[in-house]
Amino acid sequence: MKNTFGNNITVTLFGESHMDSIGAVLDGIPAGIKIDTDFIKNQLSKRRPHKNISTSRVEIDEFDIISGVYNDFTTGSPICIIIKNGDKNSNDYNELESKPRPSHADYSAFCKYGKYGVLPGGGHFSGRITAPLVAVGAIAISVLNGMGIKIASHLKRIGNIEDDDFFDFEDNINKLNSLDFPVINESIGLKMQEKIKSIKADNDSIGGIVETLVLGMPSGVGEPWFDSVESLLSHALFSIPSIKAVEFGLGFGFADLTGFDANDSFEIIDGKVLTKTNNNGGINGGITNGNPLMFRVAVKPTPSIQKEQDTVDLDKMSNCKLTIKGRHDPCIAHRVGVVIDSVAAITLLDLLAEKYGTEGIKNAIRTDREDIKA
Repeated sequence: MKNTFGNNITVTLFGESHMDSIGAVLDGIPAGIKIDTDFIKNQLSKRRPHKNISTSRVEIDEFDIISGVYNDFTTGSPICIIIKNGDKNSNDYNELESKPRPSHADYSAFCKYGKYGVLPGGGHFSGRITAPLVAVGAIAISVLNGMGIKIASHLKRIGNIEDDDFFDFEDNINKLNSLDFPVINESIGLKMQEKIKSIKADNDSIGGIVETLVLGMPSGVGEPWFDSVESLLSHALFSIPSIKAVEFGLGFGFADLTGFDANDSFEIIDGKVLTKTNNNGGINGGITNGNPLMFRVAVKPTPSIQKEQDTVDLDKMSNCKLTIKGRHDPCIAHRVGVVIDSVAAITLLDLLAEKYGTEGIKNAIRTDREDIKA
């Protein structure tokens, strides 16, 4: 298994959904960066289940930083964070050892690793592993914030219910980062929650679209071709379970436009080169152009549903029916925003380290943010 992502700033994941612990190692963070454990706790709380529209499995997500931090400051060595699994119930998965769940990783894992790769709750393939990803992502977000770079995501759409577009970028980001159910228009958010409740009552699930905004990324970051900003962000985003599509700027909307309508025309305002539109989502030629980064991801419906489905029995090599037991989300799109923010922050920090070096990142932290720099 390959479990490490990044070039200069790297993250490695370990653990399984129903085993003792899960965790992550974040490497490449320079020494002398203040670690805000309260912020890590807050980010983890956003990923946890939301009242009666989420799974009934509720983990406390208490974490231990066992290396790389001393007296609340980074030492420059790898930062290892471990989170204990507490609310486990592996018995819900006994029947699934030979009966792969539709649209899960069960069968593909069996094809690659045999019976040893099929573990309760999806094992290492589980969305549960996003918890330590959020924990180390919180550190990356804190460093970016110190550099004047902000990031936030909102639930853009569930079914046919659609949230407002970003409009007041700074205000939107600040508001979204304070919400457990991240939407710009809270009245629409209530409609979304009612939709999720109705889907849950029908023992089914629903997908969604999450839209992300990044403010403050400097221009000139990224590489052409294989390490473009879009390439690396897409690589990281598709690593999140249930993400099935990614688009930047107008994305598929470009198919409906002419070049004249789609192009972002340049203009100079107050001595700065700006564009009149941001259809390309802040990226040209794989390199940031100084505009806000904007991208969207499609989140598929949670495949674990309590309706009877068709599957196969791998031991008997016969067709059979399956009704999945256990505790599952009727929609995970509203919980995935903080995970998207986390992987985006790690990726962007890695790209910044490629341009400025890891010590350059520390030096770029604003002097008025001494609270996160030694």
